[in-house]
Amino acid sequence: MSRAQIIKELKKKNPELNQKESEEILNLFCECIEKALLDNRNIELRGFGTLFIRKINEKYSAVNPKTGQLIYVPKKNKIRFKASKKLKELINR
Repeated sequence: MSRAQIIKELKKKNPELNQKESEEILNLFCECIEKALLDNRNIELRGFGTLFIRKINEKYSAVNPKTGQLIYVPKKNKIRFKASKKLKELINR
């Protein structure tokens, strides 16, 4: 689902909102998630799942699968998502 489709769906469920207000709500939601992740906090959306940062350590002896060469991979942060039990049950019906 694209950003435009989400805004359209938000407008459909709340007809009193105009296009600009719907966009502002979605932008605020995304900004709050970004800010929390930058502050290294977990985001828990009950009934949906949890977004969190996982620190990946550096690797000195990783292998490039294409060439077989040893390469260095610097440490980094990755965003992970863990689906809630309710979402898992809904998807696996």
